[in-house]
Amino acid sequence: MASTAAVPFWRSAGMTYISYSNICASLVRNCLKEPYKSEAISREKVHFSSTKWTDGKPEKPTIRSDSPDE
Repeated sequence: MASTAAVPFWRSAGMTYISYSNICASLVRNCLKEPYKSEAISREKVHFSSTKWTDGKPEKPTIRSDSPDE
């Protein structure tokens, strides 16, 4: 029996929960006063490495630094 219960608004808007929570977090960070705002924005940055595999062997990893707004 299928339920016709209300769907969360972020789902009905075609968003994932992660994208919805990222937008909410960004709004909260932008509402902060200095110096808390600049500290929170600096923690928003994400660092990760990715390794491409060719013929079953890893190549040199690439280190990236991205933020959600870039």
